[in-house]
Amino acid sequence: MTLTGSAPLSSSSLACGICSKTSDASPNRVGKTGVNSRHDTVCTRVSKLTTSVVTKPNLQSSFEPVTAKRTPKFVSSAVATESGLLDVETLDAKFQRTPKEVAPASTYLDQASETKLVSVQDYMEQVPDYLKCDNGPPRWFCSLDAKGYPKDAPLLLFIPGMDSMGLGLLLHQRKLARLFEVRCLHIPLHDRTSFVGLLEFVEAVLKEESLKRSAPIYLLGESFGGTMCLALAARNPKLDLVLLLVNPATCFEKSPLQPVLPLLQVASPEVFRLLPFALSFTMGDPIKMASASVDTSLPAWERLPKLADALTSLLPTLPTLAELMPKEALAWKLKLISDGAKYTNSRIRAVKAEILLLVSGKDQMIPSADEAKRLKKLLPRTRIRLFKESGHTLLLEEGVELASLVKATNLLRHSKKFDPVLDFRPPFPDEIATARNSSVRTIRQIFSPIFLSATENGNVCKGLPKLPEGRPLLFVGNHTFIGFDLGIMVDEFLKEKGILLRGLAHPVLSVDSQELPEPGGNDLFRLFGTVPVNGRNLYKLLSRGEAALLYPGGVREALKRKGEQYKLIWSERAEFVRTAIRHGATIVPFAAVGGDDIMEVVLDQDELLRLPFVADYLRNWANEIPDARTSGTGEVVNESFVFPLAYPKVPPRMYFKFQQPISTEGMEGVINDRKTIDDLYFKVRNDVECGLQYLLEKRSQDPYKEFTSRVLYEVTNDSQAPTFDY
Repeated sequence: MTLTGSAPLSSSSLACGICSKTSDASPNRVGKTGVNSRHDTVCTRVSKLTTSVVTKPNLQSSFEPVTAKRTPKFVSSAVATESGLLDVETLDAKFQRTPKEVAPASTYLDQASETKLVSVQDYMEQVPDYLKCDNGPPRWFCSLDAKGYPKDAPLLLFIPGMDSMGLGLLLHQRKLARLFEVRCLHIPLHDRTSFVGLLEFVEAVLKEESLKRSAPIYLLGESFGGTMCLALAARNPKLDLVLLLVNPATCFEKSPLQPVLPLLQVASPEVFRLLPFALSFTMGDPIKMASASVDTSLPAWERLPKLADALTSLLPTLPTLAELMPKEALAWKLKLISDGAKYTNSRIRAVKAEILLLVSGKDQMIPSADEAKRLKKLLPRTRIRLFKESGHTLLLEEGVELASLVKATNLLRHSKKFDPVLDFRPPFPDEIATARNSSVRTIRQIFSPIFLSATENGNVCKGLPKLPEGRPLLFVGNHTFIGFDLGIMVDEFLKEKGILLRGLAHPVLSVDSQELPEPGGNDLFRLFGTVPVNGRNLYKLLSRGEAALLYPGGVREALKRKGEQYKLIWSERAEFVRTAIRHGATIVPFAAVGGDDIMEVVLDQDELLRLPFVADYLRNWANEIPDARTSGTGEVVNESFVFPLAYPKVPPRMYFKFQQPISTEGMEGVINDRKTIDDLYFKVRNDVECGLQYLLEKRSQDPYKEFTSRVLYEVTNDSQAPTFDY
């Protein structure tokens, strides 16, 4: 097989896809010892870790040479630098490749193997073999874990950090492969391609792939790779790109390690051996790296021994990269990072792409948190997620779920414009388990929810309602205080019915209220399918046969005034009934009790807005939040996102009652009959009110409605406390 751009090979030799070395392929080679034997041992082991990505669509045969010609393109314009105006051509020429730095588009061919990288220990153990035979030009490869992506998957190109091997994605590639076609860039240890040369190499793939795809191309860059991603976006503002940046090194000149870097040029071999070793401990937290390979769903007493074993295995391998990277290679990589930062910062304002910026709070290599604030000001389309306790090598640490964050920040799209319904991908089983084992489990333990359903004969039974199959579902109920019970209800249907309730929520869930927000909160809502509430999204959900969850009372009902507990504050008429009829959906009215009792209101919204000084501040703050309702009648239209002044009460028990489902199948003929529509709407409303009345009356008979007695029973018996009649 040949690398793209290489000369044809004779029938008696093959080019190694890992290091580009030409080895004897004749039958007489069997049993030969020496250099070829050692080379084959190392490269066979390394090749088992990767499979190919063909970068040229016209590749006719694995053994036919494919040439790739690239002509450097320069832009005649000036850019501002710290020293004044600098012509871009001068800057490009400064970083331009020499003839020895040619980096043709290259190809790995398939290498069947079951070997997989699943932990940081695996990564560190494979580093020596990669470095010992790491020759040839930059190239793309695809991990075996990243195969089997969906047909409509967008392309994701991973640009690695300082290690340049492209293996830093090992903890994320399996999940990413469920969403993307993943390719990783590998820059060999001895390669000396300049920053602009590397840009052109990646840019050639971007331009070629953009002509074949309607979806955006995703660029994932870590540290140095993040800098390169920004430079690529600046050079190609018309391409549809989404940047996923992890601690980009655009602030490299502000690194606290800058005073140490000049030592690289004068350090003796003995001193140099210690310098990279010391630098390795600034990359990340060894404990968090070891924790990344331990199953988080295990109980603490089972996790601790596994964590100890993982840490014991990891620590001896940490200096591996530092010990095997020659002085010249490390110096070159540091120069690449410095050149890249200067090049990118000189044209960063040209970036038009959407950006997700993952930031470490304890990055000892560069001031990532401060840099994130700077980039946000320069690039308004940037969304930030802060990991307070993480170090520079964020992707190798525990608690970072890259695929989940892409979905949860609404960045996964398959066309030019994001659609919260069409671009949604259901949560993975491990994402469901993580949510269930963390926040949802705690809420269940505190509120011990009871689920009841009305039967066809008018009785009430414990459990969820019987639902028709193959029909869209519309759940309609009362909005308790800030929807605190939403997670419990969604989890129950996922666990018992395998149905994901897609909530229609206020668009405030799409707004990041903090300068450096951490993952969680609103991200979790979006990860589980919550969409902005409007008629178009409801129409799309039902047209796709999904289960939608609607609270007609909206913000006005969620932020009730004093004395309004469990009061329905709905519009006089609602169009959700017409939408349900149009798609033959089954409407499921339900009532929820307990959520309005979690807080004691001291000053409600009306009282706060009468206070001097405070009222103006609250109104200004609320005006910054987008409106969810543009039409309607009655009290429901008087919504304002002003939270009441309140304090938490002793946790009540939560109760849910699902009324008899209402089928609208076959009612298309009355879709314009206003009386029939209104009658059905008021039936849904009446069912919800009757459910509330039933639960409020019945909970007084619950012997374990009080928190203390309920917790004592459940701890003692290791089961849920009984309730009225059950």
